[in-house]
Amino acid sequence: MEDPSILKIGQNLKYDCLVFARRGIEIHPYDDTMLMSYVLDAGRSRGHGMDDLAEKWLGHQTVHFEHVAGSGKNQVTFDCVPIEKASEYAAEDADVTLRLWKALKARLPAEHVATVYEMLERPLVTVLARMEGRGIAIDRQVLSRLSGEFAQKQAGLEDEIAKLAGQPLNPGSPKQLGDVLFGSMGLPGGTKTKTGQWATGAKVLEDLAEQGHELPQKILDWRQVSKLRSTYTDALPGFVNAETHRVHTSYALAATTTGRLSSSEPNLQNIPVRTEEGRKIRRAFIAAPGTKLVSADYSQIELRLLAEIAEIATLKKAFRDGLDIHAMTASEMFGVPVKDMPGEVRRRAKAINFGIIYGISAFGLANQLGIAREEAGAYIKKYFERFPGIRDYMEETKAFAKKNGYVLTLFGRKCHYPDITASNPSLRAFNERAAINARLQGTAADIIRRAMIRVEPALAKAKLNAKMLLQVHDELIFEVPEGEVDKTLPVVRRVMEDAPMPAVSLTVPLSVEARAAHNWDEAH
Repeated sequence: MEDPSILKIGQNLKYDCLVFARRGIEIHPYDDTMLMSYVLDAGRSRGHGMDDLAEKWLGHQTVHFEHVAGSGKNQVTFDCVPIEKASEYAAEDADVTLRLWKALKARLPAEHVATVYEMLERPLVTVLARMEGRGIAIDRQVLSRLSGEFAQKQAGLEDEIAKLAGQPLNPGSPKQLGDVLFGSMGLPGGTKTKTGQWATGAKVLEDLAEQGHELPQKILDWRQVSKLRSTYTDALPGFVNAETHRVHTSYALAATTTGRLSSSEPNLQNIPVRTEEGRKIRRAFIAAPGTKLVSADYSQIELRLLAEIAEIATLKKAFRDGLDIHAMTASEMFGVPVKDMPGEVRRRAKAINFGIIYGISAFGLANQLGIAREEAGAYIKKYFERFPGIRDYMEETKAFAKKNGYVLTLFGRKCHYPDITASNPSLRAFNERAAINARLQGTAADIIRRAMIRVEPALAKAKLNAKMLLQVHDELIFEVPEGEVDKTLPVVRRVMEDAPMPAVSLTVPLSVEARAAHNWDEAH
C-alpha cells in the first residue's frame, strides 16, 4: 500500500484511507475513479457512485451491498456475510474499479480537466481523511441548555401561533396549516398538491410573510427553532465517538456541481451563521484542554472574484486599496460620502452586493430590506447602470453555458448545467442563475481546496503542531496548542491568501481573517 512504485486505484478512496489509517498505513500513490468521474461530469451525471458508473460506462449491473448484507432490520455487518457471497461482492468491486479507471483516465487530458483532478481533487483525499479522523470536541452541557432554551422558545411560538390562528394548531402538521391558512383564514395564493392537500412549503409561507401576514412568519420561526433543535442540539451528542469522545463529520468530495464540499453525520455546513441561535450552537464546539480553536475565514471572497472575473475596475481598486467595499458601493450608488455614512445606507449596499451574486430579484431584495418592491427594483437597475461590467459578465456566462452546457472556474473546473436550454422557463432561469454563481462559488471552492492541500506541509515546515479539523464553505478550523497560536496565525493566513498562485494570478488580493478562542463562535 505504501510502495511508491505501485499505483493503487480505488473508488471513493477516502473511505479506504480512513480504514488503513487505523492500522497506521498511508496509501500512496493512488487514483480515485469517483473523483475522475466528478471532474469530468459534475452536474450532468446522475451520480458518481460505482453502481451508476458501472451501468453508464461498462453496461454492467453490479451486485448491490443490500444483496449480500440484507436491508433494513435484517441487515448484517460485512464480517457476518458468508465468505462465498463476500468474496464475489469484493472481487467485483476491484474488477469494476479497474475497468472504470481504464474508461475514465484517458478522458481527463482529452477533456482538459487532468490538471483539476491532479491539483485540486486527488490530493484532497488524504487531507480530508486526516481531518475526519481527528474530529472535534463538543460541550454536551452547552447543547443540553440550548435544547431546553429552544424547547421553551418553541412552546412560546406555539402559543402565539394558536392565538393568531384563533384555534389550536399543530405547526408541524401541513394539513392543519393548510386548512387554517387557506381554509378558515382565506389567505391568498393557496395551491393544492397532487394529494389534494394545501401546499405549505417554505416558499409558500415566505411569500405570505412578505405580504405582511404574521402567522406564516411565526410558523417559519417555529420551523427554524424546531430544525435546529432536532438536527443539532438534540442530535449532536449522539454523534460523539465512544473511543475518541469527539464528533467526526464525513466530507463528500463529489456531491455538488461547483466543487464545494458537503458534510454529513453530522452536517456542519448548514448551521446558520447569521442568526443568534446558529451562533449559540457554534459555542458548543470547543478546543481540547491546552489548545485553542483557530477560525480562518476568507473575507468577501465571492465579491472579490466577481470584481476579478467581471473586470469591474472600481471594485478591483477598492479591494486593492483596502476600502470598505459596501460603503464604497453605497457611495457610488446613492452619492453619499463614505465618511460618516449612515449604517442603514451601507446595509442596503451590502444586501445588493451579496444579492446580485445569487441573482436576487426585486421581490427578494424588498423583503430583505423591508422596502417596497418598486424601490428595490430601482436599486438593482441603478446598480447595473453603475457597474455595467456585472451585467456583461452575467450575459456572457449565460451565453457560454447555453453554447457549451457548462461554465468554467478560473482553475478550469467544469460545472455542467444541461438544463440551461430547457423549455420550462422556471427551470431554465434557475440554471442560468446557478451558472452565473457557479463561476464565482466554484473558483472560491477551488481556492480553499488549494489552501487545504498546502496548509499542512506549511505548518510542518514551520515545526508547528496545529491540526486542521473542519472546513465550512470559506472557513477553515484548526486546533492549535495555546503556546503556538501567535506563530500559527500568520502561516495559515499566508497560505490561504496565496492559495491560487502560481496556477492562477489574481489582480484582486484575497484577505483572510483569523482568530483564536476557546470555542468556534468566539473564534469566528
